[in-house]
Amino acid sequence: MASSVPPCELPHKVYEVARNTGAHTSSGLATAGFRTAKYVEDEWFQNCYARYHQAFADRDQSERQRHESRQLMGETEALAQRTQQDSTRKVGQRLEDIHCWKSELQREGDDLAAEAGLLLADKLRLERALDATALPFCIVTDNLQCRERRQHPDLVRDCVEVELLKEAELIRNIQELLKRTIAQAVNQIRLNREHKETCERDGSDKAEAHSIDERCARYCSQSTDVQSHPHSAANAESASTPETWARFTQDNLCRAQRERRASANLRALIHCVLQDAGEDLRLQCDAVNLAFQRRCEELEDARHKLQRHLNKTLREITDQEHNVGALKQAIKDKEAPLRVAQTRLYQRSQRPNVELCRDTAQFRLMSEVEELNMSLAALREKLLEAEQSLRNLEDTRMSLEKDIAVKTNSLFVDRQKCMAHRARYPTVLQLAGYQ
Repeated sequence: MASSVPPCELPHKVYEVARNTGAHTSSGLATAGFRTAKYVEDEWFQNCYARYHQAFADRDQSERQRHESRQLMGETEALAQRTQQDSTRKVGQRLEDIHCWKSELQREGDDLAAEAGLLLADKLRLERALDATALPFCIVTDNLQCRERRQHPDLVRDCVEVELLKEAELIRNIQELLKRTIAQAVNQIRLNREHKETCERDGSDKAEAHSIDERCARYCSQSTDVQSHPHSAANAESASTPETWARFTQDNLCRAQRERRASANLRALIHCVLQDAGEDLRLQCDAVNLAFQRRCEELEDARHKLQRHLNKTLREITDQEHNVGALKQAIKDKEAPLRVAQTRLYQRSQRPNVELCRDTAQFRLMSEVEELNMSLAALREKLLEAEQSLRNLEDTRMSLEKDIAVKTNSLFVDRQKCMAHRARYPTVLQLAGYQ
């Protein structure tokens, strides 16, 4: 304070004041009627001293208040600056946190987008591979139908048919596997896109919050675009806490990373499925082709052997025909000697009386006739046997020719129809969905 006098102490001064205190004062009745509205001098001095004291007390209080006000203004100014700086620093830290999470969300979203693109490409490979299996299934079905046109006795369940049935079953199983894998890929692509959109929404919200906080960080007491918002300090009921805010984003990132790993695992599975399916189909195709090759070799060998037997049979038929002709000629040649012998016996039976003698000539003629009849019987029996053998040879020839025709038809079906059609079988790359 500027004054050294105690605030409640007045300057000491003695005043002599005349007091009218008794009943017989000098004023007397002459002053009657004027005393009521006036103060005595002592009261006047007291009133002045009271005014002095009040003015001094008011000045002293005002001076203290000014000093306290200046001190309070300084403290509040420093506090306001400190709190504003601390708030700015906190907002800056919040900006760093938001930027960090936003970068993580952006990176995870980009990774999910890239993963979705890779999975989509693999899904297209699966679809192309599924389309590529249509041709092998058409080929194996056509092979089975063509081989139904084989004739007996070649209409058998041979190793080729067994391998063809295995191939048909394998193709159907692979088609079902590819369809299930495509469905899994479609579902995973949907999940990837959903979590990518979730990351993008969260990142968009954080980008907006980052923009707001960045604008708030630039505000200061000298800013001209600030306004008064009395009720802005009230917390919203739906506001999150830093823990729930961080946990929300962390959960989004964890779910996105989990789906991205699942997508990568599914792509690895797709690669294995396509590779195994292509290799299995090609291995089974080679097994069928090998079975066809062996079967064609067997048919070719059987046809060649049948042809050789047919040629020998034809030669034997020719020889047997000559034999039948020779037997017929031999029988014909024996008829003239028989007629001569019979004529001789008949003529000699006409001899008269005792001349009808059983002489040596008679016995010889009788034995000649008997020998000729026995020769003719033997020749006729042999002729019957030769003719029966000729008929058997003809039947064998017809059977051999028919069997050769059957083998030729089987070779045509297996070699010209089936194996020629199998030349269009897709390659491993086509079965893997690359083309």
